[in-house]
Amino acid sequence: MKKSHWNHALVLTAFTLAGAAVAQVQTSGKVDVDMADVPAAVMAVAREAGPDLEFNQAQREERNDQVYWDIEGEGPDGMETEFDITQVDGQWAVVETQRDIGMERVPSAVSAALSAADAGFRPGRIIESVQADGLVIYEFFGGEDAGLKHEVSWDGEAAAWLEQEWVH
Repeated sequence: MKKSHWNHALVLTAFTLAGAAVAQVQTSGKVDVDMADVPAAVMAVAREAGPDLEFNQAQREERNDQVYWDIEGEGPDGMETEFDITQVDGQWAVVETQRDIGMERVPSAVSAALSAADAGFRPGRIIESVQADGLVIYEFFGGEDAGLKHEVSWDGEAAAWLEQEWVH
């Protein structure tokens, strides 16, 4: 093999290995769990975060040796809310609160960031994802390719287009 081909092969291998390391997340996949089987401590955190919600769905997942519970409930107004709960410093805590919303509830700066990055994109579904620290991630799904997803962060003052999927 010529030296230039050898160098090219090494560069390609390095990029492939680096990409695999970045993309590698160990997950068990989400599993539906009967509400009666959700640990009491997890439900206590969910009830504290959403005292007016009627909880109706639970899922459990392990990611990188961390257990996550997705606890979903419906409010008196019919709006569904999902809490992502995991242990933080040994205590169960809500790390993300998600709601489906319409475009009219998206801040104008977030809409502008979406349009600037992909002018023709029309979302079919929007999730407002409030992180434990108050940062909001707007997840836009749809477009002409129904599997397309874009994300924009919002700190209450500025919107930022996210090149990579947000991980709480």
